[in-house]
Amino acid sequence: QVQLVESGGGLVQAGGSLRLSCAASGSIVSINYMGWYRQAPGKERELVASITIGGSTSYADSVKGRFTISRDNAENTVYLQMNSLKPEDTAVYYCTANIRLLARPSYFSHWGQGTQVTVSS
Repeated sequence: QVQLVESGGGLVQAGGSLRLSCAASGSIVSINYMGWYRQAPGKERELVASITIGGSTSYADSVKGRFTISRDNAENTVYLQMNSLKPEDTAVYYCTANIRLLARPSYFSHWGQGTQVTVSS
């Protein structure tokens, strides 16, 4: 019913930049929240950044000033611009969204499949 498809991951040198994208598709009525999480090997999944339908953003302390989250409500897409990347940013990055579908009155959380980001030193 709903798909979240991420793209933009890859290998980059420390100090470089990457832009992640996540597009939601399906019988979507509204998305009130979109966010990016990441999980490094041997570590728990952590919130990186989030954005509400109104544009309010929140960031993990470790990425403040380096990452920027944005969204295109018309395209049901969220972006994560990552600058000044560090080796410790290496992880699988997951997109998440709280989505209300045409046939359901409530919002439910959905996840993408993840995209690998590797930062070499």
